Amino acid sequence: MKLRHAMVCASNQNRSMEAHALLQRQGLDVSSYGTGSHVKLPGPSAREPNVYSFGTPYRTMLEDLIKKDPELYKRNGLLQMLKRNLGVKEAPQRWQDNAADGAFDVVFTFEERVFDMVIDDACVWEQLLLHLFQRYTLIVT
Repeated sequence: MKLRHAMVCASNQNRSMEAHALLQRQGLDVSSYGTGSHVKLPGPSAREPNVYSFGTPYRTMLEDLIKKDPELYKRNGLLQMLKRNLGVKEAPQRWQDNAADGAFDVVFTFEERVFDMVIDDACVWEQLLLHLFQRYTLIVT
């Protein structure tokens, strides 16, 4: 039996997508999600993040940032991150909306607050086969 894995961070952009790409290359059954109310990416200042709805395609975000300030977003790595994400899936997905995806055998979270949200959600769903692991680093050899 092949285990199903979920990678979860706040915005389904950086850590969850890097882990998703890594595990996918290793041939594992993996999906990734975010737990926030919106997808937030750094903007020109901490007070001006780029905010998108879950489901907004990574390509749309990439094109938006290129229009806004291609040098800034190239320098801070966002353009490269979004290009990587495009190679994994079309758009960020929200953990709380993943019921149709079925249960997971292993769930990795990358922040304590994300872990707490996944635990709260799992208690509501009463998924008995859900194993939760909080990880800050993930290494597959």
